[in-house]
Amino acid sequence: MLNNLKSAFPLGFGLMRLPKLEDGRMDTDQIMAMADRFLESGGTYFDTAYVYDGGSSEEAFRDAVARRHPRDSYTIATKLHAAAADCHSEEEAKAQLEKSLERLETGYIDYYLLHAIQRSNYELYERYHLWDFVQEQKARGKIRHWGFSFHADPELLEDLLKAHPEAEFVQLQINYADWENPGVASSRNWEICRDYGKPVTIMEPVKGGVLAQPIPEVREVFENSGRDWSCAGWALRYAASLGNLITVLSGMSSMEQMEDNLRTMKDFYPMTGEELEVIRRAQQAISADKSIPCTACHYCTEGCPRKIAIPEIFNVVNRSRGSLAFRTVREYGIVTRTTGKASDCIACRRCEAACPQHLPIVRLLQECRKWEG
Repeated sequence: MLNNLKSAFPLGFGLMRLPKLEDGRMDTDQIMAMADRFLESGGTYFDTAYVYDGGSSEEAFRDAVARRHPRDSYTIATKLHAAAADCHSEEEAKAQLEKSLERLETGYIDYYLLHAIQRSNYELYERYHLWDFVQEQKARGKIRHWGFSFHADPELLEDLLKAHPEAEFVQLQINYADWENPGVASSRNWEICRDYGKPVTIMEPVKGGVLAQPIPEVREVFENSGRDWSCAGWALRYAASLGNLITVLSGMSSMEQMEDNLRTMKDFYPMTGEELEVIRRAQQAISADKSIPCTACHYCTEGCPRKIAIPEIFNVVNRSRGSLAFRTVREYGIVTRTTGKASDCIACRRCEAACPQHLPIVRLLQECRKWEG
């Protein structure tokens, strides 16, 4: 199965964090240029979702790729999210496929995923009969391959693969920071997919950009390695060195990031033992760090009744180490100027149910209140 699904180029273009203009609209010109550069470099795999940017991510792909390039020059992955804010029934869940096809204008979807499955929502996919639905749509030719993206514990993953052996692949969060993180269980989940013969698409190899600009201790490890790779390059190479992979997705937000990732994956080879030892030292440095491991995916904010800027607050607090207190207070005020503050939290825990990182968000917000001035 792996040979049938594996991308010819090890890098996939994740469309979750596309560049935007100051007014919040997609930066169409830059997205087109990035897509063109990706394709001309040998990339083919694009990844989006029904819920990304309220659908504008799928539309951006349509404008940048589907309307400008031959259908056989790319593959597109998108996703059905049963727990989306606008999904309240089986009918609304199943309608997401047609809406995605309408937005994408690709005729069919190469890789279709049941999206962001975790403990808080996996029963919805059963209740709405979505496992059967994707198989039916594959038989009708609207889907070429289907699988699911997963953000939960190994026990649930194994239960799902036993119950649905027809799933063709799994999308997992894998990066060197989370490889042994019990909250993410990257290593064990990857092993389970390997053992069940399910190829893996890797998401978050740079952990939402966190590993592109890591803490100083990690940066120092890489700078002293004797390699001239970027920090993001180290993260991508680590992920791509694993076996049983379809592709490694990177959510690129600028042409600069695109060029760095393409340099990393050009003439790719798996990491040597010496290079893996450098990664081990970086992992040790991260284990000693106390930063909040938020990837700014914003799933937590979609249902927040107080409209709290959770990822932005966490980002400010993470960057506060080594900064003067008044600067952190000022930055906190800027990011919460038009949104809710940490002190507005009512502990409903909707955010915690949605968080792919399984962070104790309510407790963390309580700790962030001290920066409100």
